[in-house]
Amino acid sequence: MGIDCGTEITGYGVVESDDRSRNPRLVCCGFGAIRLSKQKTMPKRLMQVFDELTLALERWQPEVVAVEEVFYSVNAKSALKLGQVRGVALLAAAKLGLPLAEYAPLKIKSSVVGYGMASKEQVKFMVARLLELAEAPEPPDAADALAVAICHLHTAQTLLLQEVRG
Repeated sequence: MGIDCGTEITGYGVVESDDRSRNPRLVCCGFGAIRLSKQKTMPKRLMQVFDELTLALERWQPEVVAVEEVFYSVNAKSALKLGQVRGVALLAAAKLGLPLAEYAPLKIKSSVVGYGMASKEQVKFMVARLLELAEAPEPPDAADALAVAICHLHTAQTLLLQEVRG
């Protein structure tokens, strides 16, 4: 499961690798978004993220959770709020005993689009193509979460191949 943390919308997406055929393919199991009300206090918003992510984790029972690493922001206040949401996501995964992987934004975009400075639109387009979806996932936060999950699967497959060859 990939999680894209946000202070207004936190997206999540579940992807698995189907290796049964000659050409392994990625399969989208599901995705969603947690929409946070600006009218709620920050503690209430954090509790909502924790509760809804915990429900999604229990529903989908992923083998691993992948989250985008913290990026440096010009606005310190925004970065702190995002860090709080991210901390709650890490807590939800840890509370259920799930392994956690973290990826830099450039790594995620490179893994999905082939270019680390790709736009949100390019990421959405490639997520839809890689998962063979009829249309790009909405909201964009869910597409970003699917991109995090795809990045993890690509990275895990590469590491596995290196172990086999090594």
